[in-house]
Amino acid sequence: MVEQELHAIFKKGSKTYFYSTMFFPREVKDDIFRLYSFVRVADDLVDVIPQNRAGFLEFCERYRRALKGEPANDLVIDSFVDLSLRKGFEAEWAEAFLRSMEMDLHVRSYRTLDDLKVYLYGSAEVIGLFMSRIMGLTKAADHYARMLGRAMQYINFIRDINEDLTLGRQYFPEESLQEFGLPSLKEEHARADPKAFRRFIRAQLCQYCKWQGEALRGFHFIPWKYRLPIMTASDMYNFTAMRIMRDPFVVYRKKVKPSIPRIMTGYALNRLSRPQHGQEISCIAD
Repeated sequence: MVEQELHAIFKKGSKTYFYSTMFFPREVKDDIFRLYSFVRVADDLVDVIPQNRAGFLEFCERYRRALKGEPANDLVIDSFVDLSLRKGFEAEWAEAFLRSMEMDLHVRSYRTLDDLKVYLYGSAEVIGLFMSRIMGLTKAADHYARMLGRAMQYINFIRDINEDLTLGRQYFPEESLQEFGLPSLKEEHARADPKAFRRFIRAQLCQYCKWQGEALRGFHFIPWKYRLPIMTASDMYNFTAMRIMRDPFVVYRKKVKPSIPRIMTGYALNRLSRPQHGQEISCIAD
């Protein structure tokens, strides 16, 4: 059984991921807890005010030494290193993840979508690759695993616009804001031109739909016992997308999340109906 410390880190960090993960078989669930605890602790070090730069850099160095055989005597780091070796994670994936977290220390905006994709790879796509190896999928599933991670991260960006502004960050490409005539995503700028803001948000949701739809085409690589919780999580991200699609300004009022009963109901319906892949949603941009 996974240690209570890792269980607590995961439960505190993400409701959708946590409750969806509870539907995995035990042997996979424990490893997901070990993965998530590692990425959560690193992310928390750069997502606080003020940012814990020294703590993050120390975390990176302790991880790198542990990977070379020097135990960190830290449950989160040592468990992840053990998982990496057991599942054959490529060392570059963890390095890409840490690079993206380090970008959060000094990068405040991204000029183009290609610039942002560098961050997306390390912060989200490699999580899909880690998950793929934990589940024992073939490399043919890698592209789709990356797309699912990218799509979910993009919804997080949309949902967390207000929170990220308080951290001094703006993930959406500057070229995209310029396209819609928005000087920034600050609420006063959004409310000064609400039509432009709504069109901007719906364009970003269309981008999410494109990547999420691509990810769904790879669901057939996933055995049903693993596909069910992933499908449930994917459906919950769609719920968040649809909620914001109906009212883009909700991102300034609250953090949109599915309730625990909704997650449980989604799981039950998927289990009964056994769909071949998750729900694909339609995007309607102005």
